[in-house]
Amino acid sequence: MPTLITNDTTRYGWAAIVLHWLIAAIVIGQFVLGFVMVRLSSQRTAFELIQLHKSFGFLLLGLVILRIAWRLGNAAPALPRSVGPLERRVAPLVHFALYVFQLALPLSGWALVSVSMLEIPSVPFNLFVMPDLPLAESDPAESFWTSAHWYLAYAGIGLVALHIAAALRHHFWLKDTVLTRMLTPSSDHRAE
Repeated sequence: MPTLITNDTTRYGWAAIVLHWLIAAIVIGQFVLGFVMVRLSSQRTAFELIQLHKSFGFLLLGLVILRIAWRLGNAAPALPRSVGPLERRVAPLVHFALYVFQLALPLSGWALVSVSMLEIPSVPFNLFVMPDLPLAESDPAESFWTSAHWYLAYAGIGLVALHIAAALRHHFWLKDTVLTRMLTPSSDHRAE
């Protein structure tokens, strides 16, 4: 009898579900926090929010690495029969792009703080000093990584919106189990 922790052929287990929704909440929160922190007039509040943004970025990076490792050891459930051939080819590519984005965005942020001429240490949640990446500090490098982080964030917003739209389409239009199997492993998830 399969456990509710691991995935099986028709549903996700609790480990994948918890990681999915925790990462989703952090990613969306990071989008909001990123937009707010760069638009504040108070430098003190902006600085505090930037430190919080960095903390959640490092947490996100760790969780995404854990999620990828878990995914490599736990095959995703089969798609329901209602999913057409084109979507069966596109869905893995979108999921791969989401994983790449979830790694690239926090890594670009880490690169940005590593090359910054301000040399402000990153102290995730005030617990420890995160070492900088071995990159040379310079204004051009900081400008490059700022732009890369910004463009990746906007690309990520597009990918996340596409992912949410697809999940809602499956749930409300196709009425299949693509969304519900990511909500709880105890639901009835027979392949449709």
